[in-house]
Amino acid sequence: MPVITISRQYGSGGDAIARRVCEALGYSYFDKSLIARVASEASISEDEIVDFTEDSYKMRGFVDRLFGRRRSAADAWISSAPQRALPVEMLDEARNVNLVKDVILEAHKHDNVIIVGRGGQAILQEQPGVLHVRVVAPLGARVLRVQEQEKCSLDEASARVKRKDEAAAAYLERFFDIDWDNPLLYHLIINTGKWDLEDAKHLILNALTHLKMVVEK
Repeated sequence: MPVITISRQYGSGGDAIARRVCEALGYSYFDKSLIARVASEASISEDEIVDFTEDSYKMRGFVDRLFGRRRSAADAWISSAPQRALPVEMLDEARNVNLVKDVILEAHKHDNVIIVGRGGQAILQEQPGVLHVRVVAPLGARVLRVQEQEKCSLDEASARVKRKDEAAAAYLERFFDIDWDNPLLYHLIINTGKWDLEDAKHLILNALTHLKMVVEK
């Protein structure tokens, strides 16, 4: 069965939808435990991997403070700088992202897996038999969902949504050179302001069935 990648705005319900699809299909959810298992099978030491996830990523270091999210400017500086001048922190980030990338490529060989975040839509963009899904929702709805789920104030929920979205966008721009809002990256974009989570699950299942038929032709 095809692999599924799910990119989601924070508070859109994307994680819950992924869990529902996993249950319906018997798929594995690409989380820390699966990363460890696949890494072991690929002879990658689990101890080597720091699992940078999109929405927990934080821009750090001199280049980020200087250039913000203007990746091309930062990369130009990095490529022209002597190797010894590069901050160890930045080298470690890139190394760990590449390790997770290797594990995702290995997981793709297994099939029957859902990869939420972590740049899956970029890493597997050109791979056959992969369904790329984007889950979005209106800002107000996302803030209310986060407030309810995380038991925080409305202001804190709003700040968290903004912070997580900015982190995810920066992660994908910096390490994969993509705009996560680009609709051309996805087969299916689901607005959970229009569809509930169960409806969203069925939309993905239907799209997956169609993709499977196309792949098998």
